[in-house]
Amino acid sequence: MSLNPNSLNAVISPDHLNTTDLLSEAAAANRVLSQQEQQSKNLIHQRLLNVVDLAVLDTLSEEEARRQLQDICRNLMQEEQIPVPLAGRQQIIKEIEDELLGLGPLEALLADKSVSDILVNGPHCIFVERNGKLEPTNIRFKDNQHLLGIIDRIISSVGRRIDESSPLVDARLKDGSRVNVIIPPLALDGPCMSIRRFSVEMLGMQHLIDIGSVPPNIAPVLEGIVKSRLNVLISGGTGSGKTTMLNILSGYIPHDERVITIEDSAELQLQQPHVVRLETRPANVENRGQITQRDLVRNSLRMRPERIVIGEVRGDEALDMLQAMNTGHDGSLTTIHANTPRDALARIENMVSMGSVNIQERALRAQIASAIDVILQIERMEDGRRRLVSVSEITGMEGDIITISELFRFDRRGLDAEGKVLGEFRATGIVPSFYERLCQRGIEVPINLFAPQ
Repeated sequence: MSLNPNSLNAVISPDHLNTTDLLSEAAAANRVLSQQEQQSKNLIHQRLLNVVDLAVLDTLSEEEARRQLQDICRNLMQEEQIPVPLAGRQQIIKEIEDELLGLGPLEALLADKSVSDILVNGPHCIFVERNGKLEPTNIRFKDNQHLLGIIDRIISSVGRRIDESSPLVDARLKDGSRVNVIIPPLALDGPCMSIRRFSVEMLGMQHLIDIGSVPPNIAPVLEGIVKSRLNVLISGGTGSGKTTMLNILSGYIPHDERVITIEDSAELQLQQPHVVRLETRPANVENRGQITQRDLVRNSLRMRPERIVIGEVRGDEALDMLQAMNTGHDGSLTTIHANTPRDALARIENMVSMGSVNIQERALRAQIASAIDVILQIERMEDGRRRLVSVSEITGMEGDIITISELFRFDRRGLDAEGKVLGEFRATGIVPSFYERLCQRGIEVPINLFAPQ
């Protein structure tokens, strides 16, 4: 029996075919199969592999393949007289579909919009992040081979590989979610995978205001910074929301500008009509063909960009980024891992020193001070909320030191009874030197926004 889209028809009643509509997807996602249901699933799954030509699945759309797999599973359940209630049958069919066409046990978590991160620590230990807090799940893989099979499906879909000679890799899912995988012998307790969820819906500044990440009076300042073509560095720790902020700020870029994005794993959602998206490439089996971010930054300068957006600067491409910002590509944006604005500048210095170019310390700092105009510091706090905690302007050099003026900062006052961080976002009273630039470009930002409260 092979999967034939033209000849396969269900042999059960229409009323039974519509039972999927009677079940809530959310309820199915949270349901765990009993031992008897798991045994029935294994039986049906094995029989399915014996009677279905899986190669035909590649010729069908996902919707059509799922529909026909459902029909076959129902027929097999009738033949085997599976003693499982309706809810269990539907869950068995759903899990078999996910095994053959999706990401197996992870499909239920990917369907849950409240999950922002999925952390797989081996086949039997899976955590998720909800509202900034980690919590365990009852989702399990059968064994290491089961988990490796799902990992291989993710990696191969983007033309990359993972094996003992290349035991760690970055990839992405179809929806743009970022995936990092590391397998034995580097991972001692089995394959580990981290999935950073990608928001399908386009978020805007109003969303950050509504959830308390950005004060409403700062939004016009951030908009003016982008529209006036200031170079922006977004700094923060892992999972602090740097890429989200970068996506939202990029929405202020005028639609008549040519933008080039450079990323390790493409996840930016620029809505402008004239966007060129570039992505790095790892080395092949023969350790050849690698294309780094530095290669892409250099090449982008020959592509007539008006703005360059780098997903994250993390290596010797920092020097090329600084040179691009200093040679007519104003309005560029990038992110960096750092705990404070001062640490962000120190990290850029270290990244440049990683390259083969020998630059005097003072000359390098002068170039950094000239290239970067504004640093936005973002922090994920212990209550799970991601906040903009500082807006700083680089004003130049004093001796050998880069001078930074903090325009706004978040002043903490402690925690409330529920463990939420208390505090206010305040102006420091410093009017930025770029305020005149905003006025010259016709961008109206009330000067009283910079007045201390």
